Amino acid sequence: HRPKTELGRRLNSLVYGTLAESDAVVFMIDATMPVGPGDRLIAERLVEAKAEVVVAVNKIDKTSRANTAEQLLKAAEWPFEEIFPISAVTGEGLAEMTSALVDRLPEGPLYYPVGMTSDQPESFIISEIIREKFLDKLRDEMPHSLAVRLEEIEQREDGLIDISADMIVERKSQKGIVIGKGGSLLKKAGTEARQELELLLGDRVNLQLRVKVEKDWQRRPQLLDRLGFEKG
Repeated sequence: HRPKTELGRRLNSLVYGTLAESDAVVFMIDATMPVGPGDRLIAERLVEAKAEVVVAVNKIDKTSRANTAEQLLKAAEWPFEEIFPISAVTGEGLAEMTSALVDRLPEGPLYYPVGMTSDQPESFIISEIIREKFLDKLRDEMPHSLAVRLEEIEQREDGLIDISADMIVERKSQKGIVIGKGGSLLKKAGTEARQELELLLGDRVNLQLRVKVEKDWQRRPQLLDRLGFEKG
């Protein structure tokens, strides 16, 4: 999409900057929605990048065969070799698409040790786990208006790991949404995050969460720097 905030600009820059390093790209469009300007913009960027592209028309379980066929015809207008109707929910079409992706991947050296599942720092993974638990419950209410800022990660002598984090929102009204009635959402999401963090870190975790308002944080470059959103 065309970015409306500094955060959006940085995220777009990150995505487009990785295209040159990608062996293959899945370009996903929604079978339930008309192809729009955002889809066309992405297609143009993919063509410019000369990327190996597989098009996935997702959510075919949510629409009619006629609508799916129309989307497939629209996708066929782009100069990409293969198009797959899929459903991420039911799994239909995923095996065929995965096979097409594997065929496009060149053999190469083992870049990371066996068992290594991420090249991201532990602090980033912790933040993302916490954020994920809240977004899972907030659904579409505020997906890009919520950020996590880690304040402390420290392990005690008895093994207990203290983790302190701020949930950053843009408006006071959003603070109430994140906390939930009587603190219910904050407690439930926090408990789920703590349980997953204990599995990740292999020790007991004491997770302390606070909700703070940072007005228009998505538009403030210095705050984005502190939150870990790098400049493009």
